[in-house]
Amino acid sequence: MGELQGIDWLAWGQIGSVGLLGFWLAMNLGANDVANSVGTSVGTKALSVGQALVLAGILEFLGAVFFGDRVIQTLATQIVNAETFATQPQILLLGMIAVLITGAIWLQLATHWGFPVSSSQAVVGSIAGFTLAAAGFWAVNWQSIGIISALWLVTPLLSGVVAWFFQSIIRWGILANPQGWGRLQEWLPWLSWAIAAIFGGIVLPVILSHLPTGWGGVTAQGFLGIWIGLGAIGIFLFSNGAKMGIESQFSRLQILSAGFVAFAHGANDVGNAIAPVVIITYIFQTGAVPTENLDIPLPVILLGGGGIVTGLALWGQAVMRTIGNNLTPLLPSGGLGAELATATTVLFASRLGLPVSTSHALVGAVLGTGLGKDRSKINWEIAKNIMLTWIVTIPLTTGLSALIFLILRFFYR
Repeated sequence: MGELQGIDWLAWGQIGSVGLLGFWLAMNLGANDVANSVGTSVGTKALSVGQALVLAGILEFLGAVFFGDRVIQTLATQIVNAETFATQPQILLLGMIAVLITGAIWLQLATHWGFPVSSSQAVVGSIAGFTLAAAGFWAVNWQSIGIISALWLVTPLLSGVVAWFFQSIIRWGILANPQGWGRLQEWLPWLSWAIAAIFGGIVLPVILSHLPTGWGGVTAQGFLGIWIGLGAIGIFLFSNGAKMGIESQFSRLQILSAGFVAFAHGANDVGNAIAPVVIITYIFQTGAVPTENLDIPLPVILLGGGGIVTGLALWGQAVMRTIGNNLTPLLPSGGLGAELATATTVLFASRLGLPVSTSHALVGAVLGTGLGKDRSKINWEIAKNIMLTWIVTIPLTTGLSALIFLILRFFYR
């Protein structure tokens, strides 16, 4: 392996260039994965495109800032065997630049074609690709990649089963039940409160951990009040819906679940965009390779969150149409189940620091909803094409990342 001439060439001005690469990747991630947070809500007409972009923009950003550091830690320290680059941190630095470029190119192409690919697969494949080119097979932490890959298989199955179960309950217990309307009127207000309570139970401990020491007691009480307030708002919204149609009631509830998914998506997927930037910044500042307990600079998390929101607003509608309209027709009752199944799966994974695929979870949930409603209306051709893009993402990004790394290494000897 040839030696690089250190990292002096990377001045602070060039750190800004790396930040722009991270922002580019985050933009494409937001544009492609927007379907995971708001595509179903737009497809069911629970939200207009403009309303969905505002809701998702705010909650994606909050999810990235308050919840994103766990996944960033995993991507930054557990995919590559750090000791391999301990004496040559500049090699790892160039590799992470290759990851940023590779991930952005693939996600931008997939967005242009309207396919909801997995940004987690793209980034993990890119990290593995440059590592293979730089240091060989054993430099990759295959155990971590094996665990993550297994989760990519389990995620759509799990969310699909949960969504199918939810849709089946709605179909037979409410929609096809002569007494269903009365039950819906009775339970919808409390179901809205339950969604807020579950959401708060998952995210509240993490939000508290980000706040200054000494705020704990007061903050816990304050946030408890917020969640109770959310429940009260839900009760108010649904208590006046006696003259509304049954799907209109579900449409109101779906606004809450859409926000739930947006927060979950920002929490898990921001790491895919900015973990390479975190590593590059760390190497530049310390001259060493990060190992564990990596400090995640808040400005870098803000960079990733801002990029996701920007890409979502500029380019997100192509993938949104695929998920919301083309895969299977969705009514608000079905969209609600798909979103709840997706959000719960992804947020629990984020709590554990596991970079699962929100795309896999949402597509699995939409298909599960379709199976629970009317399987004949599922567009299996589109489903097949989506799954094919999932299959090719790993080998494609692995090869492209290796090639880009070798080009960068040639120019910076």
